Amino acid sequence: MSNGTNTSFGLLKQIDAGVLNVGYAETGPTDGRTVILLHGWPYDIHSYVDVAPLLAKAGYRVIVPYLRGYGTTRFLSSDTFRNGQQSVVALDIIALMDALKIERAIIAGFDWGARTADIIAALWPERCEAIVSVSGYLIGSQESGKVPLPPKAELEWWYQYYFATERGRAGYDKYRHDFAKLIWQIASPKWDFDDATFDRSAASFDNADHVSIVIHNYRWRLGLAEGDPQYDDLEQRLAEGPDITVPTITLEGDANGAPHPDASAYAKKFSGRYKHRVITGGVGHNLPQEAPQAFAQAVIDVDGY
Repeated sequence: MSNGTNTSFGLLKQIDAGVLNVGYAETGPTDGRTVILLHGWPYDIHSYVDVAPLLAKAGYRVIVPYLRGYGTTRFLSSDTFRNGQQSVVALDIIALMDALKIERAIIAGFDWGARTADIIAALWPERCEAIVSVSGYLIGSQESGKVPLPPKAELEWWYQYYFATERGRAGYDKYRHDFAKLIWQIASPKWDFDDATFDRSAASFDNADHVSIVIHNYRWRLGLAEGDPQYDDLEQRLAEGPDITVPTITLEGDANGAPHPDASAYAKKFSGRYKHRVITGGVGHNLPQEAPQAFAQAVIDVDGY
């Protein structure tokens, strides 16, 4: 896989939404059907730099926000808990939709973004027209995070255990650029990205809250960090593994080097109209940036379900 053709979204926008001032890119007609594209870790909005114009050309209004801890997204208060638990990231997107007066949207993502799309579809289906989720059903819980895996599977999560230590936090803070590049290489072993492509995304990790959000996210998953009690009810609902009823297309690259479940393990979690696609050609974990045509087509197709 090679680099894409676009390098920039142009001028970004900012809006107060919930506890954040969110930085986001927007393209396409303002009266088009809305698509929200969500990135993961350690990536940023540039994962969609080639997807967004394809969807805009097809008539969609496309919103691509920086998640909390990335890019130009900032907390409104220095007193707010720098929380990375799964339900909070989803609530950020609901707050963004409210701020932009978007009642319903197609939500698509990978990695943290796919999990967030799953959560919104499961908890707030009335806000979600349909979803596209790379690697399928990624809703988890602290209890499931405590279950040991076979050694080979545990090895794939090495960074999560590294982040569980203070040495890991300090190491990620000190070497976040090199760390992220290593993850890119492991997760997408056949993607021949150049330094310029990586550097455009890596700039978003300079956010002052980035390390705190990332470390809390992974420690929370293992039950090593507490979440915010006000979200306990949401987390309990998610821990029950709710079905997703909205139309869904799940995607997987044929060369995804990151930990991911087999599609057969989650297919029954999608009880609405559902399709799974494997994207071939050496496509890794950052599927929208590596295969933008296939990702954009999945959004267009799921909108027709």
